[in-house]
Amino acid sequence: MNKIETFMTNNTIANAERELYLTLLTIAETQPVAYEWLALLPKWLTAIKDKRNYAHAPAYQSSIARLPTIATDSVDLNSSAITINSQLSDSERKQITALLKQLMPWRKGPFQIGDNASGIKIDTEWHSDWKWDRVAPHLSPLKGRRVLDVGGGSGYHGWRMAGAGADTVIVVDPSCLFYHQFMAIRHFVGNADNYRTHYIPVPLEALLEHSQLFDTVFSMGVLYHRQSPFEHLQQLKGQLIKGGELVLETLVIDGDANTVLVPHDRYAQMNNVYFLPSVAALIGWLKKVGFTEVRCVDVDVTTTEEQRATEWMTYQSLADFLDPNDSTNTIEGYPAPKRATFIAKK
Repeated sequence: MNKIETFMTNNTIANAERELYLTLLTIAETQPVAYEWLALLPKWLTAIKDKRNYAHAPAYQSSIARLPTIATDSVDLNSSAITINSQLSDSERKQITALLKQLMPWRKGPFQIGDNASGIKIDTEWHSDWKWDRVAPHLSPLKGRRVLDVGGGSGYHGWRMAGAGADTVIVVDPSCLFYHQFMAIRHFVGNADNYRTHYIPVPLEALLEHSQLFDTVFSMGVLYHRQSPFEHLQQLKGQLIKGGELVLETLVIDGDANTVLVPHDRYAQMNNVYFLPSVAALIGWLKKVGFTEVRCVDVDVTTTEEQRATEWMTYQSLADFLDPNDSTNTIEGYPAPKRATFIAKK
């Protein structure tokens, strides 16, 4: 068998999906509702790889299957970049770079495969590490917790949650590309996290409405994409155990408890932005659906250093979506993106 054929035989996706199945089986031993997730899992995992649903799915799978197995010295899930420490040969670096670039655009990260000298730095559109640094100091300790990351993209924050000691992390996001990006990183992480980090390629609403399986639920960068924000908040609440913690990060605007922006068309060139509340309004929303101990722990204006085009995301980014004459406004004339993080208890 030649080297190329060897690359084609890695079973990264199958192994990761088996570990997800085993994790849910273990959860079901004490939380029988997880059996209902298990019943739906084959359908979910088949659909994300079906060319009829996602034209690029076979190409993504092929890229992952051809990723070479490398000698890994260590894996660091606690650094700014999720880092797989390894001394790559020149041929390995070229091979891996070419395959990972077939999974572009990379939006959430960063990741590093290899050492500082010979490694591959996946410089993603978002400095997701900056968001994590703003959020992490305010969290209840994740050690030993079961965590759900809603709309988790490529899984960057999920890996950081595992690095912070979470017992189980399940990322849910319906994107075919992001699912396969996660699997590419899983290929190199291997079992370094003891398979505590998993990905289910579905939206939150596909999950059972009141599973109550999780100690902590994250929803970061999702709420403003929902046509019914109260329904989203109820769905998040339904995934939490009693006393569980919600971590909600979303776009906000300045104003009082009655201030909510509903963009007429696009917001920062996004056509799927529906509601941007003020901090005070969102605190009221969270209380209205039954959350307690609601607090806003961070408000931060998004900069063009945090969100920008890179070699790994070559499309337009934030700088293109702001008014060229006044960066405090979007190109449509709305207030520029400002993001707030809220912590609440069920």
